[in-house]
Amino acid sequence: MASAPIRILGLDPGLRRTGWGMIEAAGTRLSFIACGTVLPPEEGTLAERLAVLHRELCGIIAAFAPDEAAVEETFVNVNPASTLKLGQARGVVLLTPALAGVPVAEYAALLVKKTVVGAGRAEKAQIRMMMKVLLPQADFETDDAADALAVAVTHAQHRGAAALRARFEAKVAAR
Repeated sequence: MASAPIRILGLDPGLRRTGWGMIEAAGTRLSFIACGTVLPPEEGTLAERLAVLHRELCGIIAAFAPDEAAVEETFVNVNPASTLKLGQARGVVLLTPALAGVPVAEYAALLVKKTVVGAGRAEKAQIRMMMKVLLPQADFETDDAADALAVAVTHAQHRGAAALRARFEAKVAAR
């Protein structure tokens, strides 16, 4: 018996460019829905840029009604100021689906690459190529959108194990 399709929003956070990708997963079958890149204005204040990011993500969530969201974890940058700004953008990316009632999962970049390419140190070109193989209808124009689709695919592959682990941990905590 086929499982009911679930709509997954993948997000690759960034202050200058946040990639997003929407897929539908029914069992092991994946279907491309849409993708794109949110580009907050670079000349605005940090608060204005974060507000644009939030507003755009709200629009995407309203338009495509995801059942679940997945966000790529960020790595620590050499520049502390850049890392802090990226962390603030990531906070908006985590918060926006959560405020809409969409459960949010997080995945390390190495796991995303390993899941879609088979190697944790895969290059951007390899991720783009695999997204075209796994989702032939995908029409991403940026690496950020391709990365976001890869995050969504990773969630589709790992969500069952994560739910099982959460139920187990809840059962152990209740004892």
